[in-house]
Amino acid sequence: MPLNEPLQQTGRTFVLHRGRRLAYFGGCDYFRLASHPEVLRALREGAEQFGLNVAASRATTGNHQLFGRLERALARFFHTERAGLLSSGYAANLAFAQSVAGQFSHAFLDARAHSSLRDASELLHCRVLQFHHRDPADLRRHLRKLGRGARPLVMTDGLFAHNGSLAPLDEYLSALPRRGLLLVDDAHGAGTLGKSGQGTPELFGLRDPRLVRTFSLSKAFGVYGGAIVGTAAQVEAMHHRSLLFTGNTPLPLPLVNAALKSVALLRADRTLRERLQNNTARLKQALRDGEIPPAENNSPVVGLVPATADLAVHLARQLSRAGIFPPLIRYGGGTAHGFFRFAISSEHTPAQLDTLAGVLISAGKKLAPC
Repeated sequence: MPLNEPLQQTGRTFVLHRGRRLAYFGGCDYFRLASHPEVLRALREGAEQFGLNVAASRATTGNHQLFGRLERALARFFHTERAGLLSSGYAANLAFAQSVAGQFSHAFLDARAHSSLRDASELLHCRVLQFHHRDPADLRRHLRKLGRGARPLVMTDGLFAHNGSLAPLDEYLSALPRRGLLLVDDAHGAGTLGKSGQGTPELFGLRDPRLVRTFSLSKAFGVYGGAIVGTAAQVEAMHHRSLLFTGNTPLPLPLVNAALKSVALLRADRTLRERLQNNTARLKQALRDGEIPPAENNSPVVGLVPATADLAVHLARQLSRAGIFPPLIRYGGGTAHGFFRFAISSEHTPAQLDTLAGVLISAGKKLAPC
C-alpha cells in the first residue's frame, strides 16, 4: 500500500496540505493532547531531566522509576489492579498473546478485529476461529460446540475505528464460561468513552476479572506507547512470559513524562470529555437530520462509504473546496475505493462541525455507514 502525502498539523484542528490550511478530521488525537502546552512542557522537561533513552530492556538494566509511575497512574485511571507498559498499542496485544500462549484451547476473533489482534492470535498456540462481526449469537453458537474442558479466549476491538461501532462486551461476557477470557483492544475507547473515560467496559458497566484490555497511548492520550490493564497476575505473566517485553527497549523517557501529564489532564479536566461528547452529538444529530444515519452511540468516529469510486473522488473534492482535508481511507478490509473516516475531537469548533455536516448531507443517499 503506497503512503499518503505527508501532512503538517498546525494549530489544534488544522493541517497544511499542498499549501492550504484545512480543517482536520483525520487522525485519532481525540483531545488534541499531542499539542497541549502542558503535555509539550512535560516532554521537554523529561528530555532535560532524564535524557532520551534507557538503551536496554526493563528486564535487564533499563528499568526506570518513570515507567512504574506511569503504570500506577494508568492502573488508577482505569481502576484496575495493575498496568503493564509497552512500546506501542500494537505491541501490547502481541505481548499479551505471548504471556498466555498455550493456556487456551480456542480463540475466537471478531471478523473485523484490528490487525494487531489477528497477529496476536497467531502466537496463542491454539485453534483460532472467527465469529461474525459484533454478533453475540454467532459467538454463542461457536462456544456451545466446545467440550466441557475447553478454555476459550475471545478477542475484539472495543470501539471499531472504521465506523465508531461498539462491541457488545456485556453479551460476550455473559456467553463466556467461567474459565474463559475476553481480550478487548480499546485503543479508541480508552479515554473517550465512559463517565470517567475508562473506555468501552465502563460504558457497559463491566467489572469482571475475565476481562483484560489493551490500548494505545497515541489516541485519546495524545502521546505514544501502549499498555495492558488487568489483574496483577495478568501483568506479572506478561513480565515473565513475553519475549517482546523482556527483549524490547521501552518507551523514550520524555514520552513517558508527557504521558504522565496527559493522564493527569484527562483525570482532572472533565470538560475535555464534555466537549468531545457535545461535538460528537452535534455532528451526529446534524447527519441524522440530513438522513445520513451514523452509528447510534456516542463514539467520536463517523465512517461513511461512497457508493462508487467516482463519488469518492467527488466528495474528496467537495470537502477540500469547503476547507476540510478529505480523510479517505483505503485500509482495513473496506471497499476498493475506500471509505471516509471522520474523527471528532474536543477542540473542533461548531463552525467546523457544521461545515462538515453540510458537505456530507449534500452527498445525500450516495453515502452509507461503514
